[in-house]
Amino acid sequence: MKQLKTLLLATVVCLGTISFSQAQSKVAHINTEDLISAMPEYKAAQAQLETLGKTYQADLQNMSTEFQKLVKQYEAEAPTKTDEENAKRSQEVQEKEQNIRQYNATAQQDMQKKQVDLLKPITEKAKAAILKVGRAQGFDYVLDSSQGVVILTDGKNLLDDVKKELGI
Repeated sequence: MKQLKTLLLATVVCLGTISFSQAQSKVAHINTEDLISAMPEYKAAQAQLETLGKTYQADLQNMSTEFQKLVKQYEAEAPTKTDEENAKRSQEVQEKEQNIRQYNATAQQDMQKKQVDLLKPITEKAKAAILKVGRAQGFDYVLDSSQGVVILTDGKNLLDDVKKELGI
């Protein structure tokens, strides 16, 4: 009877150890910012955004230059104009200034929208590759270490494997 209890206890301990070892999850990590910045699609998107930004910047510079010329002209002609004409000109200057501000705000919104539109497919492609590599290597969790926080020091870094999957 004592041997049966000992055998039963040994069996329970073995099963508990096996269950515990199976319950541990396999964890890996990857720096998604490094991955995405290495992708050729990202570099192309950045080039498009830079070109668009330069276009908006040039337009704003031209509008600003024209505005300044108009203000100087109106200031120079103000003594020779009537109060009514000067009031109309002042109103026109304020409207032009408001148009420049509105154009600037619209340009910033367009840049943000374009950035989201260009980066969304890139991040989705990276995520799909991370999932594929993580599953193929049997990982239960893949943590993102791109925020400058070291998550695990002994977990596997999937960056090179995912780059290989993407052909980078």
